[in-house]
Amino acid sequence: MERWTSYVNIPYVSVTICIPGGQGANQCATIDHMQVDTGSVGVRVLASALGSALTASLPAQSGATDDPTGSAAIAECAQFNTGFTWGAVKRADVTIGSKMAGNLPIQVIADGKYSTPSDCLSRGGTNLDTKAGMGANGVVGISTAQRDYAAAANTALPATYYYCSSAASCTSTRVPLDIQVMNPVANFTSDNNGTIIRLPALPAGGQANATGELVFGIGTQANNALPSNANILTLNQYGYFTTTYQGYSYLSAIDSGSNANFFTDYTTPYSGDWFVPITTLSLSATLVGATSGSKPVSVPFSLANGFTLLANPYAAYDSLGSPMYSMFVWGLPFFYGRSVYTALNNATIGTHTGPFIAF
Repeated sequence: MERWTSYVNIPYVSVTICIPGGQGANQCATIDHMQVDTGSVGVRVLASALGSALTASLPAQSGATDDPTGSAAIAECAQFNTGFTWGAVKRADVTIGSKMAGNLPIQVIADGKYSTPSDCLSRGGTNLDTKAGMGANGVVGISTAQRDYAAAANTALPATYYYCSSAASCTSTRVPLDIQVMNPVANFTSDNNGTIIRLPALPAGGQANATGELVFGIGTQANNALPSNANILTLNQYGYFTTTYQGYSYLSAIDSGSNANFFTDYTTPYSGDWFVPITTLSLSATLVGATSGSKPVSVPFSLANGFTLLANPYAAYDSLGSPMYSMFVWGLPFFYGRSVYTALNNATIGTHTGPFIAF
């Protein structure tokens, strides 16, 4: 992890993207600074990072349910908490470390082939279609879901999937699950039931750089066993559990794609995007899974003055917090000093069944 743009707390990996079945020098590109995101699904890469030749060579995905021809290219408006990405859905072989997801549906962001639909612009928020906008060359979404918008298989959701009959005409559509943008881990032939992110503990005040591990599979190899004393947080159908903080309960998620802990605190001052306590606070919250009988887990955390922290040119901070008024999102600060396990939907791991988060 490094401070590659003005953003902090962004975990990066390198990803090799190839034309399906191709391995030649002109058929592949290795893209660095791809953000690892346990809060989204699918590989999304900037066309500018991929290069115009490879972008044009990747086969377009077609087959939208509502497309009368069945041959129109599919594009997507992918929505995130901070904004949206727009671009065509294409097929590629995607290699991360030693694992390959073959013929994977991915999104090529800002490929310039289709005009952004008006409902994507109005609903999506900030346009993230540049390196400066997202702080990365793309996203590797490895949440608990296998496909990014399961409901879009049955309903033409606004600002989601489209079939594009021309450069200026993209129509909202249903898209079958098997051609939606896919979690690459679910496409692996082995070690495909989840992931582990391991990051080192940080000193107070942050650290210039931090190097960790992204491990594929849970309980499938010697290096990815789930400890018997792990804290297990079962998730509801939307991927949430509950956090109780200062007497209030919130829907909650653990998300490596969020660069701070986002939560409501009525006693701590804030300015702009950041909490700004006079001194660093030692706080705690209680986490409980979504299923009946889940064991509550008390989690301590620190909250420092965001402006003081970011005055340093560091990349990694474990005490950065930002106000949020409907949820409690544990961002990358939660991951430092822990192994965080993300188990896919319906995966069986020992006596536990996904989706769950463990640490």
